[in-house]
Amino acid sequence: MTTDTFQAGRDDRAAVDKAISLLVSFGADAASGVGVSELARRAHLSKSTAFRVLGMLERNGVVERIGRDYRLGARLHELGRSVYSSGLEPLRDRLMPYLCDLYEATHETVHLAGLHGTDVVYLAKLYGHRHVKSPSRIGGRVPAYATAVGKAMLAHDPDALELTLARRMVRFTTATVADGEALQDQLADVRHRGIAREDEEVVPGLACLAAPVFGPTGRPVAAMSISVPAGRLDQQRLEPLLRQVTGAATKALARTRAAAPSRPTRQQLAVSA
Repeated sequence: MTTDTFQAGRDDRAAVDKAISLLVSFGADAASGVGVSELARRAHLSKSTAFRVLGMLERNGVVERIGRDYRLGARLHELGRSVYSSGLEPLRDRLMPYLCDLYEATHETVHLAGLHGTDVVYLAKLYGHRHVKSPSRIGGRVPAYATAVGKAMLAHDPDALELTLARRMVRFTTATVADGEALQDQLADVRHRGIAREDEEVVPGLACLAAPVFGPTGRPVAAMSISVPAGRLDQQRLEPLLRQVTGAATKALARTRAAAPSRPTRQQLAVSA
C-alpha cells in the first residue's frame, strides 16, 4: 500500500501509534539516518503526518535531524538503558577483560550476558574470525531457558527458575527445550558439570557453551558463552578454556564485593520480566 493511498483516506491511528510506527520503521538505518518520505512509506503514513510526528519526536530528543534525514536520538538510547538493572553496566565493565581473554583463547564468537527477570540480556559480544549466524545483539533480550548463558544462570538461581517455570515457554526451533520437567533435568546437569550447552534452540545451525560467573554471595551475576556452528562444536577443547576464564572472573568479583550488583527481590524480578 502506498503513501498516496493513505493520504486519500483518514488515518485514525492515535498519535502514539503513529510515533511508534515511525520509530520501528528506522530499522537498520537507525544510526545512519532516513528521509521523511521513506519513513512515511515504511510506516504507512502520509508524508505530512510523518513530518509532523517526527517534529514532535525531535523536540523531545527521541529522534535527531541530520541534514534532511532523521536518526534515533540520545533520549531513546537513555530510555533503553534504563530498562535494565543499573548494576549491569559496571558489571560489564568489570568483566570485559575476561571476555577478551576468552576470545583470545578461542578466536570464536563470545558473549557476556546478565539475567533480567526471566530473560538473558546480552551485555557484550566479540565476533570470532569464522562467521557464525547468531541473532544475539548487545542490549537484546532472549528467554533464558532457550540459551546456554541463560541456563548457566538459571541452574543456580531458584527465584528466576521459579518464574520461568510459571510462564509459558515457547519453542523457537524444534530443538528448543520448552518443557518444565525437561528443563529442570538439563539444569541439574549444568549444576553437576558447571557448563551449559545449547544446540540449535534459538536458531538452526548455532551451538553454544556457557558457564556462570558468580558474585561474592555465591549467586550467578553473569555468564559467558562461546558460539560456533553446530557441526564443529569442539567441547573437549572449549570447556576447559571457558571454565578457566569464568573461574578467574569469579575470583576477581570475590575480591571486590562492590563489583557485583545488588540482588533483586523475587517481586522485582516478576515486575521486570
